[in-house]
Amino acid sequence: MGIDYIIHYDCVPKRAFTVEGLMGRLKGRDRARAVIQLYRDHGDQRPPSKMGFEMVRRLPDGTEETEIIIVQDLLDVAAELEPYETYCVDCPANHAAMAFGCIGTINYPISAQAERWLLDQLPGNDHPLAFMLLQKAIYDIGYSGEAGSRLRTQEGVFLESVVPLERDLDGVRFSGDQVFEMLFLSGPIQPAHGSMLLQFFGGISPDLEADEIMQLAAPPSWEWIIQHIPFRHSYSSSDDVSTAELKAFFHALYVAYKLGEPVLLDI
Repeated sequence: MGIDYIIHYDCVPKRAFTVEGLMGRLKGRDRARAVIQLYRDHGDQRPPSKMGFEMVRRLPDGTEETEIIIVQDLLDVAAELEPYETYCVDCPANHAAMAFGCIGTINYPISAQAERWLLDQLPGNDHPLAFMLLQKAIYDIGYSGEAGSRLRTQEGVFLESVVPLERDLDGVRFSGDQVFEMLFLSGPIQPAHGSMLLQFFGGISPDLEADEIMQLAAPPSWEWIIQHIPFRHSYSSSDDVSTAELKAFFHALYVAYKLGEPVLLDI
């Protein structure tokens, strides 16, 4: 379970399966592989056609329904994607450089280390323009952290830390709940919003010139973006899994911004 995201760039696989169908098949495949590994770890060598697990579905009337899922069925449905993998090779939205690499996941629970890393990326008063824009976004859009706080009440499910981590920036206090809300609880991330988030969380420089900031909303070209606002995050041996997944998410935001496409989220 995690935050699934996809660069909403038009392509043959998305037209063939829809975004929901594409992501559903990939999630089903990943779930099937995890179940197979669990069986193997316990010395069970039965074939996937003999493996099953229960899935509980909540119905519109509020009741729950339990369904037995056969692992081989998930693999068979996911196999329908294989003929379409060739379309991913040269796709500009393939930020992960793999089949269906426009899609990614940030797994739950997000670690306390990653939450601290996010807070540490926020620009302070040593980056005056970005700091001003961050405060304006917090107050104008109303990122109170309330929605993030509700998720944290389910201890250990969405966020590892049971209390929100905080950072004081020149007398302005920001919480992990506000960060979570800003990144993941505001609906699809449109390109202009994505460029703002990249500035706030270190994906691009927080010290852009005023004319460069003015052009962020409508950049002249892909080449202009690469030349003037390159992506800044890179992986480190000290990254835990959550931090590495967040860096991949920011790279997806950057690629989507270059393409002028939104990033869709499934929380």
